Amino acid sequence: MLKTIANAWKVPDLRKKMLFTIFIVFIFRFGSAIPVPFLDVEALRQLTSSWNETNNMLSYFDMFSGGAFSNATLFAMSVTPYINSSIIMQLLSVAIPALERLSKEGTEGRKKIGTITRYVTVALGIIQGTAYYIYLLRSQVKAEDGSIHNIVQYQGWNLSGIFSAITIIMVFTAGTALMMWLGEQINQNGLGNGISILLFVGIIARLPVTMLVLWDNFQVGLAGQTMNIVYTVAFVVIFLIIIWVIVFMNDAERRIPVMYAKRVVGRKMYGGQSSYLPVKVGLSGVMPIIFASSILSIPQTILMFIDQNSLSDFWKGFFNIFSPTNWVYIILYFIMIIGFGYFYVTIQYNPVEMSNNLRQNNGTIPGIRPGKPTTDFIARIISRITLIGSLFLAFVAIVPLLFSKISGMSGLMLGGTSVIILVGVALETMRQLESQLMMRHYKGFLD
Repeated sequence: MLKTIANAWKVPDLRKKMLFTIFIVFIFRFGSAIPVPFLDVEALRQLTSSWNETNNMLSYFDMFSGGAFSNATLFAMSVTPYINSSIIMQLLSVAIPALERLSKEGTEGRKKIGTITRYVTVALGIIQGTAYYIYLLRSQVKAEDGSIHNIVQYQGWNLSGIFSAITIIMVFTAGTALMMWLGEQINQNGLGNGISILLFVGIIARLPVTMLVLWDNFQVGLAGQTMNIVYTVAFVVIFLIIIWVIVFMNDAERRIPVMYAKRVVGRKMYGGQSSYLPVKVGLSGVMPIIFASSILSIPQTILMFIDQNSLSDFWKGFFNIFSPTNWVYIILYFIMIIGFGYFYVTIQYNPVEMSNNLRQNNGTIPGIRPGKPTTDFIARIISRITLIGSLFLAFVAIVPLLFSKISGMSGLMLGGTSVIILVGVALETMRQLESQLMMRHYKGFLD
C-alpha cells in the first residue's frame, strides 16, 4: 500500500488528485470543529459524554460524523442523510416502475436519479436537523453547584427563540448540503468515492478516543489489575484478526462457469470461449449491519426522550433488553443481520434477469439447461453465498459486543460496521489508485 502511494505521488496528475482529496478532507475536519450558534457548548459536552456507553441512534450518528454530531458543529449531520437518501432511492427503484426505467436508461437516467437523491438528501437533512434541535431544546444538564442549564440558549415563541431555532436547523441543513457537495468534488477531481472517503475520515477521527481508552485500561493493569492488560492485548489481536478476515472475505467470490456458443456474423466468428459469472461473498456489503443496528437502537433512543424514573419494572426490563451488553440484544442482532442480508440481496440481484442475459448472449452454464433450470441454479448459488456472507457479517458485528460484555471495557469506538467501512474504503481506494497507475504506465505494442 505504501509503495503504491509513493509511486502515485511521483505522477503529477495523481499527485494533484491526492492533494485535492487531502484539501477536501481538511475542509471537512475544519467544519467539524465550527460550533453551531446559540448553544451552550459546555452543557452540550456534559450531555453527550454518556452517548458512547449506550447503544442509541445518536451514538451511531456521532460515529459516522467523527464526533461532530456530539459537539453540534456545522457538519453534525455528516453524510448520513445522503446515505439514507441513496438507500431509499435504491429501494424505490425496485418498487416504483418509473424509477426502475430511469435506472436502466444509462447515463442520463442515472443523472436524473442523482438529482432526485440530492433533493431527498436536503429534505432528510431538514428533518434530521429539526429532530436534533428538538432533542437539544428539551435537554437540560445539572452543574456541580446544582443549577440547571439549558443546551439551547434562546427558547420560547419570542423573536429570539424563533430566530435561534431557524438558524440552528438551517446551519445543520447547510452542513448536510455542503458535505454532499464536497463528496461530489472528490468524485470529479480527487481519488476514490467522495462520500466513502468522508465517512472513512469521520471514523478515523474517532480512533484517538479508542486508543486513549485502551491506554487507560493498560495503565490500570500496570497498577495491579493484570486482567486489564490481558483484555487490552486481546482487543488489539482481535482487531487485527477481524481486519484480516474482512480483507479475505472482501475478495472472496464464487465463480459460476459459463460457455458461449459460436456464432457467425458476416465473415467473422464470435463466441466459443469459456468465461465465468462472479458472485461475491459480500454481496450486501455493510448494509445488513446498518439496517439491524439502526432498528435495534430505536428503543434506546426513545428511552432518552422519556423520564426513566416514571417507568414501571416491566418497561425498565424491556428497554434493558436492547442494551448492547444484553444477551438477548446480541442474539437479535445476529439473527437480524442474516435476515437483512437475504433481504438486501433479494432486492438487488434478480436470478431471472441474470438467466435471461446469459441466454441473450448465447451463454449457458455447463450441465444446466437454459431457462428456469438456469434461474433456479443461480438462485441456489446466491442463496448459499448470501448465507456465508451474512454469517461473516454477523461474526464481525458481534465480536466487539461479546468482547465488551466479557471484558467490561466501554467507550471503544470501533464496532463491526466501522471496521468494515474502514477496510472496504481503503481497499477500494487502493484499487482505484493501482488501476490509474497501471493505465499511465501501460506499455503498448510499439514500445
